[in-house]
Amino acid sequence: MMTPTFDMPSLRLDGRVALVTGGGRGLGLGAALALAHAGAGVAVVARTTEQVNEAADRIRALGREALGIVADVTDPDSAGTCAAQVVAHFGRLDILVYAAGINVRVPADQFSRDDYETIMRVNAESAFFFAQAARPIMQAQGHGRIIVIGSVAAEVAIPRVSVYAMSKGALKQMVKALAIEWARDGITVNAVAPGRFWTAMTDAIFSDPQLHASAVRVIPMGRPGTPSDLAGAIVLFASDASAYITGQTLVVDGGWLAGGGVEG
Repeated sequence: MMTPTFDMPSLRLDGRVALVTGGGRGLGLGAALALAHAGAGVAVVARTTEQVNEAADRIRALGREALGIVADVTDPDSAGTCAAQVVAHFGRLDILVYAAGINVRVPADQFSRDDYETIMRVNAESAFFFAQAARPIMQAQGHGRIIVIGSVAAEVAIPRVSVYAMSKGALKQMVKALAIEWARDGITVNAVAPGRFWTAMTDAIFSDPQLHASAVRVIPMGRPGTPSDLAGAIVLFASDASAYITGQTLVVDGGWLAGGGVEG
């Protein structure tokens, strides 16, 4: 019989190495900076040299080692190549945060096949293959943390984002499936599901006073989230403090779902 222990695990990430896709801006950049604040070295993947350089500079300004990788996550070779570059540079890979994402806001009957395939490929398919690429590295280390950025769109229906919602629903189920397969390897797999956050992807909504008011009306806290609002959840799932948490989705939404998605 196991003897209960009461050792307090740490939220610090000193000596750990993270790979963050979509880390050049928005929620991905917020995740990268949160991990760096907690002590991790961070490799950032984005599509442009400008984005990766700016993100890497901000990480280094926190006193952490950084690596910028320019890549298209939908390239079939990108997952393995990015993981290999991280190991070549840092010597290890402890944390994967898949934050790359895309959305197209149109009625369901107007979605083109190209838009459908792009959203599913970026948001769901590539997340799977990045997790797959990270797994043997983490398995050999006996430790790993995989975190994906989901969405409340996987929990509640929202007009004009049907395919985005489908992709995030797929991520939620992927987290459960990988969690049970890889638990004995010391790898946890979890998701953080933001509610309505103000990022470059949603700037058209929140920079318009009328749309802003309508969007926050259902949020009990009365404001959209910002990338820093995800920091606690990201660091929790990346740290030893979450060693016994896997297959879960943590919603970070200012109380939106708790209120039933209706005006207070």
